[in-house]
Amino acid sequence: MVEQVSITEDEAALYDRQIRLWGLDAQRRLRAARVLLVGLRGLGAEIAKNIVLSGIKSLALLDHTMVTEEDACSQFLIPRADIGKNRAECSQARTQLLNPMVEVTADSDNVEDKPDDFFTQFDVVCVTCCKASTQVRINNVCSANKIKFFSGDVFGYYGYMFTDLGEHEYAEEIPKPKEKSQDKEAVEEPPAKKSKTDEVETVTVKKNVTFARLKSALEVDWSTQESQRKLKRTPQTYFIVQTLLRFLDSQGRRPSIKSQDEDLKSLTLLKQQTLDHLKVKSDLIDDSFASHCFAELSPVCAIVGGVLGQEIIKAVSQRDQPHNNFFFYNGVEGSGLVDKIGQ
Repeated sequence: MVEQVSITEDEAALYDRQIRLWGLDAQRRLRAARVLLVGLRGLGAEIAKNIVLSGIKSLALLDHTMVTEEDACSQFLIPRADIGKNRAECSQARTQLLNPMVEVTADSDNVEDKPDDFFTQFDVVCVTCCKASTQVRINNVCSANKIKFFSGDVFGYYGYMFTDLGEHEYAEEIPKPKEKSQDKEAVEEPPAKKSKTDEVETVTVKKNVTFARLKSALEVDWSTQESQRKLKRTPQTYFIVQTLLRFLDSQGRRPSIKSQDEDLKSLTLLKQQTLDHLKVKSDLIDDSFASHCFAELSPVCAIVGGVLGQEIIKAVSQRDQPHNNFFFYNGVEGSGLVDKIGQ
């Protein structure tokens, strides 16, 4: 659990607007948060920007991959001259400039080589651009150590984020009708002249919510009666993401423009295997989805990264109801949906 720290005068001046918005206690919790961000492609850049500006304590950037020409499309933290260099190291300087009061470090190791106890030094772990098996492993470590876990990715027009906060307590402001005056002698104002703002007041209440593990959310048996009832309401993007994660696991890479024809065939085949494995009809996803899965599009990164960054801030500050547990973005349809999947 994130401990609260004191806020200096300089920090109070810098975060004045945020403190007014969600309170001093929430800002103290943010100021104490140590965050690990895995993956510094376009989505990672958006997340890094959003949470550093919020005023966390520290951000560790972890990525072993090298900068490519494609990064110029969505990774705004990396200078264009740094092609061929490490992504995390090249992202550190500009991330630090966003907020000098946050400690920003870079790690060029492969996340798959990190031992389990590496993740226990953080309060929040956010994993992007990783295989499903890697996400599940880190999620299990975080769950066992009461560390807030987030993951997500962007493939062309499609993006998602997942949240597991375990047993999470948060504060939410809800409207409450004001009690009418008991003074019988008071002359009541005509209804037409009453101010609507005087009819309700806002009260803060504490609530609790329980999250499912990622493994459970990815391995739903959709053949059961209960799952069948939920299937019509489940975003199609969930099954597209499952297909893309299967591609990442089997190919060891992401769909690439350089091998587009080959990857289109692989995605179509993997779609059928994925839907068969999940026990849903093969026509649930149209084969045309495959042509929209290439590269990272900056608008999609901005949307998914904005939601993911916001959810990290909400979880750490313990303000407002968190998304439980998926957010899916479908750029083809221009839709973003929140859904709870798994138990």
